Amino acid sequence: MGNKVMFEEIVSKTRAMMPDVVKQLKNLIRYPSVAFPGYPSGPVTAMADATAALLKEYGLQAVRLIDIPGGYPAVYGEIPAPPGAPTVLMYAHYDVQPARKEDGWETDPWTPVEKGGRIYGRGATDDKSGIVIAAASIRVYKGKPPVGVKVLIEGEEETTSHLDAFVAAHPDLFRCDVFIVADNGNLTVGDPALTTSLRGEVSCIVEVQTLESPVHSGAFGGAAPDALIALIRILATLHDAQGDVAVQGLRSDPPATMEYPEKIYRESAGLLEGVDLIGTGPLGARIWSKPSVTVIGIDAPSISASANILIPRAAAKISMRIAPDADPDRELHILMDHLRAVAPWNVHVEVQEVSASSGFVCPAGGPGLVAARRALETAFGKTVRDKGTGGSIPLLHELHAAVPHADFILWGAEDAACSRIHGTNESVDTGELERTIVAQSLFLLLLGTERKNV
Repeated sequence: MGNKVMFEEIVSKTRAMMPDVVKQLKNLIRYPSVAFPGYPSGPVTAMADATAALLKEYGLQAVRLIDIPGGYPAVYGEIPAPPGAPTVLMYAHYDVQPARKEDGWETDPWTPVEKGGRIYGRGATDDKSGIVIAAASIRVYKGKPPVGVKVLIEGEEETTSHLDAFVAAHPDLFRCDVFIVADNGNLTVGDPALTTSLRGEVSCIVEVQTLESPVHSGAFGGAAPDALIALIRILATLHDAQGDVAVQGLRSDPPATMEYPEKIYRESAGLLEGVDLIGTGPLGARIWSKPSVTVIGIDAPSISASANILIPRAAAKISMRIAPDADPDRELHILMDHLRAVAPWNVHVEVQEVSASSGFVCPAGGPGLVAARRALETAFGKTVRDKGTGGSIPLLHELHAAVPHADFILWGAEDAACSRIHGTNESVDTGELERTIVAQSLFLLLLGTERKNV
């Protein structure tokens, strides 16, 4: 049977199952599976159980929960490959970012709402859609796909993950020919893209001290330096007048082939009217392949606790996204050295390392990537372009280390224009979800067919 006929069957089967897929996704959204410290563990473990049940119902074999030391369980299952066929490992995560209605949600984040062709709720896109994509692409083949399938659903992607160490200790469990990471997506609905790189992230804390204790600002202000003012001057050196990162020596990578339309970026970022963008060069490069620096927290007196004093101590936590193939330790130490060097007035400065995570560049040219492009182009009816992403998935490095020869396919049902992952009113377009299921199902067929013909 030709691939064209099979593609039409995949489309037909996917369309027929979509009402149940939507129902299952809504059910998963109802679990407030926030794995951050301080949040209840019950909803997280219940979500793990619900994920395992769905995968089993949709045809995945040998589904089980894997105990991850120090963390929440991972959901795992596998279907052995037919003779001579390759094996695909599908990855997604079942934990989500925190969400409260009072943060600006139009509806309760844990009560899914369908309107305007989209499903709203925390995790609708990031990444409970990835779970149903994996499950549905198995169900298309009634649990007997043309390739071997392994499924790994993580429970701590949004927080401090303990899965990395488990992968390093059990590499055989993750052996495959292709990793499919359904935790990405397109810029706009209906415009297919493959994510080929992710930036890394490093962070540190800079602390400034100037006085032994607070003193009266009237009696001592004007000669004794205020620690918060000194900290502000340090932080102001991180960017130049145009908003480009001004830390010398950091690495930048070439931009992806896909450009990020400014209108879409402004709308998805929620940029206020009249506010300028910062930085120079292609917008895609600024958010996918160049470094960016953000001050994500400051320790200083609050306005409500303010007094007429000189502040003796102030500190800030700085997060820096780094180029996809940059050395995180090198980039972090360049940043830390910069913070020390620019401190004014001989104030006492301590800089403490917090984290250093690599970015990722997908291996190019493998048969998995070729099949993925064909599958996306066929499912969406448009030319596929390459894009990056500014976020990080540190686990990819451990998976690559465990299986160095494997291809990596990064896609998903997210559309950057409207999905608002990590933000309020997160949502997924049901048409985009359907097309991604078709693409992933067709990918399994193409990969199996092309490998047999080699």
